[in-house]
Parts: sequence; structure tokens; C-alpha cells
Amino acid sequence: MRMKNKVLKINSSDNVLVALTNLEKGSTISFGDKELTLKDDIGAKHKIFINEMKAGDPVIMYGVLVGKVQFDIQAGTLMNTENTKHAAEPYSFRNKKYQWHAPDVSKFEGRTFNGYYRSDGRVGTANYWLFMPTVFCENRNLDVIREALHNELGYAVTAKYKSYTRNLIDLYKEGKDLSEAQVQISNGKGNARIFKNIDGIKFLNHQGGCGGTRQDAATLGKLLAAYADHPNVAGITMLSLGCQNLQVQDFQKYLKERNPQFDKPVLIFEQQQSQSEEQLIAEAIQKTFEGMAKANLQERKPAGLDKLCIGVKCGGSDGFSGISANPAVGYCADLVVALGGKILLAEFPELCGVEQELVDRAVNKETAEKFIHLMREYDEQAHKVGSGFHMNPSPGNIKDGLITDAIKSAGAAKKGGTAPIADVLDYTEPATKAGLSLVCTPGNDVEATTGKAASGATLILFTTGLGTPTGNPVCPTIKVATNSSLARRMKDIIDIDTGSIIEGEKNIEQMGEEILEYCIKAASGEVIPKAVQLNQDDFIPWKRGVSL
Repeated sequence: MRMKNKVLKINSSDNVLVALTNLEKGSTISFGDKELTLKDDIGAKHKIFINEMKAGDPVIMYGVLVGKVQFDIQAGTLMNTENTKHAAEPYSFRNKKYQWHAPDVSKFEGRTFNGYYRSDGRVGTANYWLFMPTVFCENRNLDVIREALHNELGYAVTAKYKSYTRNLIDLYKEGKDLSEAQVQISNGKGNARIFKNIDGIKFLNHQGGCGGTRQDAATLGKLLAAYADHPNVAGITMLSLGCQNLQVQDFQKYLKERNPQFDKPVLIFEQQQSQSEEQLIAEAIQKTFEGMAKANLQERKPAGLDKLCIGVKCGGSDGFSGISANPAVGYCADLVVALGGKILLAEFPELCGVEQELVDRAVNKETAEKFIHLMREYDEQAHKVGSGFHMNPSPGNIKDGLITDAIKSAGAAKKGGTAPIADVLDYTEPATKAGLSLVCTPGNDVEATTGKAASGATLILFTTGLGTPTGNPVCPTIKVATNSSLARRMKDIIDIDTGSIIEGEKNIEQMGEEILEYCIKAASGEVIPKAVQLNQDDFIPWKRGVSL
């Protein structure tokens, strides 16, 4: 699909158009064999009603119900939050036999990436050492260890800002203008790394483990076990206070339940059993250093693309997300599925309105009903506290044309591609089946990426139209811009620009193949995504409360 017009009608049954550029009130636009005079100024990414609409009429976009008109409006009117409110069709299992037309993967057959093999056959795209606390009381000790290890082992990214601060101090002492201080551009290399085959030391600071409910502690324990078991993790250092709800033996139980054959080194230090803070931290640093030296002996080796497990996520979405970056990532997802790999699509509040399509794509009744159960249970929780999926779009989303949750969801679901739904996973459940799996997480960027990594994603493709720096401690996160303006403006966080789709220079299939090529390089360590370069290690456990 190439786009060179001023507007786009996404689906033949839609009764709205998407503006691809800014349009003036009173101007006439053409689409197909029709013309339409605009009743309002229409910003790029926003929606235009094609027909005269009556109060209560359905609004159709992407071929599905996305809202209802609140009062009579004329053709050529701008869609906004006053004239359109969220609406979505009910859904149920109806045993529809879904036929998937897999893409041509001849260009990628036989291709490999260079990854780190684990003893259970999974292959990591990186090799990290992981620090985790059982309870928030240990966050300070983790921070001390981070300060000690990051710079000395060559993983720090703050050198240029420390230099900038020293420059400010010198200027202040000399009584000079502070505006003369400059940030020195980093070459991206930092200090020389001591361990060439360890890609980083990661720290899972969190606010849980005690207080709250015992269910919260159990969920956190399973999440930490999932991260310890992650294919991108070589070893773990755990700090425990001793008296918290999440006991070390609970974590070990969850780890054994998840992977009975788990064999990575886990170094455990309990503060209430130590002689002093100094002794605890010094011993943790020494034992970790020894463990990293052993893990450094691992080297990357070729693996088939069927070993890829890619999470797909969108955040800071705009009105172009559903027509450029998300469909392009979706085509990449279909390529990975056709090659025998795994794709993880999460953010359940952002599947509202496309549930029936996903239910119809489920490989069997059990899979469909698990999705229906999780969606309805989640939505009911939201309504019990006076909210709902309809309140999901953020002010930034709305400003850029995502007026209802169903509009946002219909575009967001495109990043999962068109493959059958092979499995449905509750929060922290591991992905074990090849193909496309749905993972129950909030739409919140960090909670969603945290959950995707817990299910085993070894790369995350993260689309954005407004710009977001989100990353993950153990899963390299690749930022895909929906528009070239964003890619140019925030080039320090964007890896891939799909704006050429909007400009009509490339089609979705071409861009999807380019995205997969980038994934292969990132999985091999040949390119380092911007979020990884910035140590953007965001980690927020979900307590299973209402989070949209």
C-alpha cells in the first residue's frame, strides 16, 4: 500500500478518512471518485466524517465500530471528543475457521542471528548479569552496588553529564556565565568493558516485596523468577532483607515451578544475616565479579530465526500509528511467525474493539475462551472503580487524533500482524508455543514491556508517534517512529523511521522486511538500539490492580 494522497480511507467500509497532512477549512479534497468540502481545519493524523451523520450513528474505522456520533453533524466535519464517544461491538466465541495467508519468507529462509545459547535450547539476544531485591528495603544497596560496578566495568553512560557538572562547578567558582558550559558529545563507547561477552549489569529496583497483599508478593516473586529465567540473563545476584513477605524460598519455588531444569548461578545475600552493610555489599560485589568472569566465557553462536521471540508494543501513539509503524511491525511479525518464531502482543486495554477479530483467529476454543475471560475480568475491574477501557487514550493520544479507545486499539492491534492466535498468556506466563501469543498486561508502556519480557521476549519492537524513551533491563527495545518528523527531532531515541510509508516512498511490506533485518542485526549485537545505549532500564511490576 502506497500513500501519496492528502487523505486515506483505511478500509472500504469506513465512514471516516484520515488526514495525511494539514487541511484547511473550506478546501475540497478528493478520495476515490468523490469530493468533500471541509467544514473545519483538519490537522494531520485527525479524522474527517465522509457522510452526514445523525446522533447515535456508528463510526466505522479499520472496518470495525470505534464510536458513536453524539449529535447531528455534516460531512467534512472534524472528529473530536465532543461529537464522538467510544463504542465497541460485543464479542463471543463462534468457532470461525480462520484461514491465514502467510507472507513470502524466501528472502529470510536459512538466515541466522548470533545469540547466546542456554542449556534448555533457548537463545538470548544479549548476555546480562541481573541484580534483584526481594524487597524495596534493598533498593539503596542496589544503588550503591550500581554506582560501584557500572563505571569501573565500563557500562556507565553518565560520563558526559559528570563532566558537564564539573564544568558548571568550575564556571561558578570563577564567577563566569554558566551558559558557557557544554555537554561533551559522547562517542558511545564509554569506558572499555572488562567483560567483552557481558552486555550489561542490570538492576531491578522496585517498590514491592512487603506491605501490600500476599498476592502482590506472590506476583512479584513470579515476575522476578521470570526475569531470572530469561534467555538474555546469564546470572543473578539477589539481595534480601530477611523479614519481608517475599521470602527467598518463595522465589526459589516459583523459579523451580517455571523451569525445573534451571541451572544459572543465583547468588543470594540476606542483610539481616550479614555482619554489616559493608560486608554485605563487598561480598556481593566480589561474588558477582567472579560469576561474571565465568559468564564472560560464553560467546555468540549462529541460531535460526525460529529462535527469535519478539514483543510488539506501542506507546506515545499518534494518528499515524495504525497506518505506518504498527502495520509495518505487524508484517515483520507475520514474517517471524512464518519462520517458526514467537511474537508477543500484549496491552489488553488496547485490544478493546477488536476482540471479535482476535477471538476468531484463535487456534481453538480453549485459547479463545481464555482470552475472553481475561479481557472481561480486566474490564470489570476497571468499571468497579469507576473507570473502563474507554478512558485509555491519553491527552497526547487524543491531541494527535486517537479520539476513542477503539480507534487506538484497532490501530494498536495491527502491530501483531494477521497470524492465528497460538496461545493466550496471563501475566508472567512463559511463551512456549511458536506463533502469535496474546499476553495480559496493562497498556501502560513500562508495565507492558515489563510483562512482555517476563513472558520471554528477547527483543521488543516499540512503535511511537509522539516519542517515548521506554526501554527494558533485559530485553533490547527497538524504537520505531510512525513519522519522519519525530525520527528527525528525537533521533537520540529512534532506531527506525517508517515515515516513508506516509510519504508514499515505501510500502508496508518493504518496511516490514527492513524492520526484520534490523532485528537480526540487533539480536546479533551488530547494532545497539538507542534505549540500550542510554541504559533506559524501565521496570514496573504490575500488582494486578486497575492500570490502563
